[in-house]
Amino acid sequence: MKEVDFSRDDRWLLPEAVDEVLPPEAARLEALRRQILDTYRGWGYELVITPLIEFVDSLLVGTAHDLDLQTFRLTDQLSGRMMGIRADMTPQAARIDAHQLRRDVVTRLCYLGTVLNTRPEGAGHSRNPVQLGAEIYGHAGVESDVEIIALMLETLDLVGLREASLDLGHVGIFRALAHEAGLNATQESRLFDVLQRKATRELQELMQDVDDTPSRERLAALIGLNGGIEVLDEAAVRLEGAAEPAQAALRRLGDLVAALQRRVPEVTLHVDLAELTGYRFHNGVVFAAYTAGHGKALARGGRYDGIGEAFGRARPATGFSTDLKALVSAGGLAQAPPPEDGILAPWSDDPALLSRVRELRQAGERVVTAMPGRDDSARALGCDRVLRSAPGGWQLEQA
Repeated sequence: MKEVDFSRDDRWLLPEAVDEVLPPEAARLEALRRQILDTYRGWGYELVITPLIEFVDSLLVGTAHDLDLQTFRLTDQLSGRMMGIRADMTPQAARIDAHQLRRDVVTRLCYLGTVLNTRPEGAGHSRNPVQLGAEIYGHAGVESDVEIIALMLETLDLVGLREASLDLGHVGIFRALAHEAGLNATQESRLFDVLQRKATRELQELMQDVDDTPSRERLAALIGLNGGIEVLDEAAVRLEGAAEPAQAALRRLGDLVAALQRRVPEVTLHVDLAELTGYRFHNGVVFAAYTAGHGKALARGGRYDGIGEAFGRARPATGFSTDLKALVSAGGLAQAPPPEDGILAPWSDDPALLSRVRELRQAGERVVTAMPGRDDSARALGCDRVLRSAPGGWQLEQA
């Protein structure tokens, strides 16, 4: 066992890919959090605050292998059961809808909080993102997918990320074709990996195991079915003859594209039938938002009908999530200069001064009290005004 060195002088170091938010960025992030949650409330979404830790058999419902590897585990000293630190708040929101609320109407929930991942999802990603998300439960139609995508785009707009483009797919097409071809779980997993990497040569090798020629050709076609919305017409030709589940999924994707063109005509749409991110979790349409200058998706989501079944009540569901810290950074808000908007007041027990300071704070002003024995300037403390004693009482003056 490696001996711990308690004499090290680098205790200030954080673990790899674990970060913190410092002033003034933290203040901007908090202001944005409030603005976003107020916006969501205006759309009818109710805020839920989920626990940081739960039993793993609750946290990992419906998430299979993906979230399993991302979840830190520890033993509950009270029950002896295995617990996990949340790596994603979506299953928790689904549990609340299915078991706690148990409503018969369409339910809209939103959440915001820190999650913890065992490893970063990619280069430059944080292991402790501030996850922001919204979900709609109880509606299976394309309209709820359109609403959740529109809300996702509104979120990007709030942080200055406009002119977004959307990547759209449907994991049901891949699943139906894989089932029709008779692929076992191992072959399906390999095919998923190959399609994500767009590895054409490996795809050709894998397709040699598929005896049925039409099934083999339809699966192989997925890797090239990406581009503008015209890909849907090409897919209808290339996937002709596929069983009804695949055809139904393709029609659903076409309905979503048509609805988005009506609702958010300014957004550029891309279709990628090999885009299967989260396919072990999602079972319907999937989508991701991108903006110019950022190669990684800034927000993503999809449909995951039936997730509440493990909690006693299966309901159709669709939603999206994003990392609020990543949005702030991508939107350029983290690089903005800190505002000098405050009042510096001297340290004093003068009741008139204390009353004046209280009045200013109640009016929404930021009032900083100077500490005795220090000569910190008003500007250094982020203040553009000072309180000074005058014949008429304590008066505000420019710093």
